[in-house]
Amino acid sequence: MISLRDIRKVYLSDNIRVDEIRGVSLEIGEGEICGIIGFSGAGKSTLVRCINLLENPTSGKIFVGNQELTSLSPKELREARKNIGMIFQHFNLMQSKTVSKNIAYPLKGSGLSKEQIKKRVSELLELVGLSDKATSALDPQTTQSILSLLKDINKKLGLTIVIITHEMHVVKEICDTVAVIENGNIVEYGDLIQIFTKPKIKVTKDFIVTIFQENKIYELLEKDYFKNEIRKDEVLAKIVFVGQNTGKAFISKISRKFKIDASILFGNIEIIQNTPIGYLVVKLSGQIENILKVESYLKENNIELKYSVSN
Repeated sequence: MISLRDIRKVYLSDNIRVDEIRGVSLEIGEGEICGIIGFSGAGKSTLVRCINLLENPTSGKIFVGNQELTSLSPKELREARKNIGMIFQHFNLMQSKTVSKNIAYPLKGSGLSKEQIKKRVSELLELVGLSDKATSALDPQTTQSILSLLKDINKKLGLTIVIITHEMHVVKEICDTVAVIENGNIVEYGDLIQIFTKPKIKVTKDFIVTIFQENKIYELLEKDYFKNEIRKDEVLAKIVFVGQNTGKAFISKISRKFKIDASILFGNIEIIQNTPIGYLVVKLSGQIENILKVESYLKENNIELKYSVSN
């Protein structure tokens, strides 16, 4: 468990005050993978460095497990950090050493014997699937392989993992919960499916758009030649569906049940943590009272309808 309570980080330079982190509170459950996502300069790197006190927060409290790190002495903090790992973007491996020697180096001051270190290195290499490697090429070749590895370790060891990123593709592959940071504040937080299906603020929606590419579709819908084809008795709408609803033939059902024509113009489905999430942009043609009935029908079946353009 990781708990951040009203964390603030202020930098002062030449009488200029910069509020990098502005009162962040966040609870990350034991064994959870939490993604902290934000654009450049949002404060995500500073926030994650505060977790193990590589950056000392100006105020606030940080708990990892049952320990309040912000109350520990330097010696106690060094001991606590032995149970907290951090992978930097630039990991600075010793290129002259093999994989085994890179892993063994920080264990030399742990009090373990040479044989114990050798055994521990072997165990760690086996855990991450590198037991057959004896070169300095430690990094997996693709982002996907790294994410798969982290997810596997999370399941095997029950580790709590915090990932900072500016890519929603990373979040959707691995995270259980998502915290969106903007201008030093956590502006939205929730489980992965909730964030993807019901984003509340613009910055979150901007990240979601990168997955579903909705912005390109809306650009097409705004073209004059497209608008001119929409009659007064027609409505353009976005239908959002989650989970098992993706397999239901609701388009043909609403056409028959409410005597309207429903033409699918665009659509997309993504698999988010084994849950299908998708949307359709459809053109609904018919009497307006029947079109309004469609909204109630879809709501009863846990399918959301949003009117995007109407005449």
